[in-house]
Amino acid sequence: MTIGFPSRVPRVARRVARLVVCCSAVCALGTLAAVTNPEGAGHPAGTGRQDAKATQEPSPLFRQGTQVRPRAGAPRTPQDISARSWLVADAGSGEVLAAHDAHRRLPPASTLKTLFALTVLPGLPAGLRHTVKSEELAGIGAGSSLVGIKENSTYTVADLWRGVFLSSGNDAVRVLASLNGGWKVTAEQMQAKARALGARDTRVVSPDGYDAPGQVSSAFDLAVFGRAGLRNAEFAGYCATATAKFPAGGWSYGIQNTNRLLTGAGVERYPGLVGVKNGYTTNAGNTLIAAAKRGGRTLVVTVMRPESGGGHAVYEEARSLLDWGFRAAGHVDAVGSLLPPRPAAAPQAGPGGSPVRPEKEAATSPGLPLVGAVAGAAGCGAAAVALALRLMRRRPTHG
Repeated sequence: MTIGFPSRVPRVARRVARLVVCCSAVCALGTLAAVTNPEGAGHPAGTGRQDAKATQEPSPLFRQGTQVRPRAGAPRTPQDISARSWLVADAGSGEVLAAHDAHRRLPPASTLKTLFALTVLPGLPAGLRHTVKSEELAGIGAGSSLVGIKENSTYTVADLWRGVFLSSGNDAVRVLASLNGGWKVTAEQMQAKARALGARDTRVVSPDGYDAPGQVSSAFDLAVFGRAGLRNAEFAGYCATATAKFPAGGWSYGIQNTNRLLTGAGVERYPGLVGVKNGYTTNAGNTLIAAAKRGGRTLVVTVMRPESGGGHAVYEEARSLLDWGFRAAGHVDAVGSLLPPRPAAAPQAGPGGSPVRPEKEAATSPGLPLVGAVAGAAGCGAAAVALALRLMRRRPTHG
């Protein structure tokens, strides 16, 4: 477009008029571009939604050392805990009351059997009878804890689970994994289950918890598994069983839960204990998930590898943490949660069922904000043109 003026208008006036009209056009175009690109408008560089998410403060549970948020009058956390990692949480709400190096990755030993049960238990009916084949017992690691399964003997699935929970039997795990589709398949399913529960520190190599290169978990993840298990009636029943009879052909023999806080073997039994699972290997040391109920509240505690106190230290340190947790409930603020992260909201469906991105929707359907902005820019342009016309009508005056 060419803008012309009568020759009688002074040269300066013509230049001013052209300048005003051009500036008004640039203003209108700039306003239109800003409104139709909301991600780039009104935000300084680096302060968009993605940057805000990236700079969000991480959970205190990822920090080193002991994490607790006491209110006035809250009891001090136990000072005699030697475990490399521990955690105390409310099993009902999932709130973490206190923790020490909660996400430190350590070998889990047989506490990993809780994840095994969460993964396999729902798919195998308790009353199913199975005759064990020799190949199902192959590959059991040297020095493994065993319940005493024999080849060519018949057991129910419930028998096998009691062998897992009470005797921590790696032979029972082998047979159940075979019924589930095999050792490798079970390990892969356990890994997927851990991720679904929000347990990101766990790497499964050997489903029975036997020492294996690269196999790790954390106090946080083990607490997640323990809490999830308590919400399953079958799991909760097995892990709370102190003694049972195990079949051996025409007779049976007694087995006892290896969780000493449940049975009181060698240590004082913890009042209100409802499970969950202990473990030990040379590489992992002693590990424990313990849960207890008192006054309508259930707490879950995890303790990984105490550094002093001997073989019973894992139980005494769990006792101290449970005692503290029941006293501290209501007097501390949560430092995290065992609940899995919420999934991202599903995009809205557009025409034909295709998803519509909110940014795209805003750009293609601007609505009132865009209309108002464009109208304002047009008004500015109209005012500029009117000014230019007034300048053209005025005759020059000479001093």
